[in-house]
Amino acid sequence: MLDRPHPDFALLRDAAIQTAGASGPTGRDSMAGYAGNEHDKARRFRDAALPYLDDSYALARYLLRNAADAEDAVQECFLRAFRHFDSYRGPAMKPWLLAILRNVCHAEFARRGRPDAADDNDADNKAEAVPLWQEPQPTAETALVRQHDDETIRRLVEDLPQPFRETLVLREINDLSYQEIAQVAGVPVGTVMSRLARARTMLRSAWTAAEGSLT
Repeated sequence: MLDRPHPDFALLRDAAIQTAGASGPTGRDSMAGYAGNEHDKARRFRDAALPYLDDSYALARYLLRNAADAEDAVQECFLRAFRHFDSYRGPAMKPWLLAILRNVCHAEFARRGRPDAADDNDADNKAEAVPLWQEPQPTAETALVRQHDDETIRRLVEDLPQPFRETLVLREINDLSYQEIAQVAGVPVGTVMSRLARARTMLRSAWTAAEGSLT
C-alpha cells in the first residue's frame, strides 16, 4: 500500500490556534473566553478534518513527488483550513480540504518555478474528448492503481503530466466523484472526464512499456 505517514495533528491544531490567537482579544476574561472558543473550534475541526488526513497526504505526495514537501503542504493546508473553518459551509469536507491543498501545491510550483505548474489548457488540448453522458466503466488502470500501490506504480503515476496525474489520483486514490474533482480543480466536468480518460491511456501505455522492459 502507499506509505501515508500521519503528521502530528495536535501540532497542526496548536500551531493554527497560536496563529489565530496572535490577533485575538486582550484582557484576562476575554482571552479566557477566546481560548475556550478556540478549543471548541479545534475539536470540531479535528472531528471533521482528521478522517481525511491520509487522503490529503496521498494527493500531496503524488503532486509534489517528495515526502518532506508533501508533509509541509499538508500542514499548511490544515492550517489554512482551520483559520477559515468558522466560515466553512460546504462543499463536503474532503473536496474542500483537497481544493485548499491543491492551491498550496500549485503555489509551491510557482514559487520554485517548477514545470509541474504547466498550463492546464495545453494539457487539455492534448486530451481525448469523452462525451459528458458517458460514465467510464471500471478499467484495468483503475485496478492497477487501487490494487498495486507498489514503487513501480507510484513512479508511473508520478511521471504523468501534472493535470492528468492530479485527476487520476483524485479519482482512483481519493475516490472523488467527477463533480467533486471538478470543484477541486476548478474545471468543467467534461474536462475532468477527458483528463481521466487520457491519464488512464497514458498509464496503461507506461505499464505495458515497463512490463516489456522486464521481458
